[in-house]
Amino acid sequence: MALILVVEDDQNNLELVTRFLRREGHQVLHALDGSAGVEAAFQHKPDLIVMDMGLPQMNGWEATSKIRENPETAHTPIVALTAHAMSEEVAKAIEAGVDTYELKPVAYQRLMRKIAALVRSEV
Repeated sequence: MALILVVEDDQNNLELVTRFLRREGHQVLHALDGSAGVEAAFQHKPDLIVMDMGLPQMNGWEATSKIRENPETAHTPIVALTAHAMSEEVAKAIEAGVDTYELKPVAYQRLMRKIAALVRSEV
């Protein structure tokens, strides 16, 4: 199916999202911080990125902005994962360039519907 980059520093969340994606037949790449996520996006050109917002080194908002600045990755769909349900945090993620967001704890069916819609729209 799709090549998906998961940028997540929490091992439990990383494993959970990876299991979800592999169950749907996707290939999964990992990055543990924002800087590594930006580099992986530039190097591998994934079909979609799942981006935690609260990351070390470079947070998800900064990483998303850098990915959007590069013409080769500017249109890669990005799903933000955030524990920040406050409307200003969601607005900040959208302003940085995410296509949609998913609140933690992650709900399998809801996340997979969002990813499926974004991956289909890229085909």
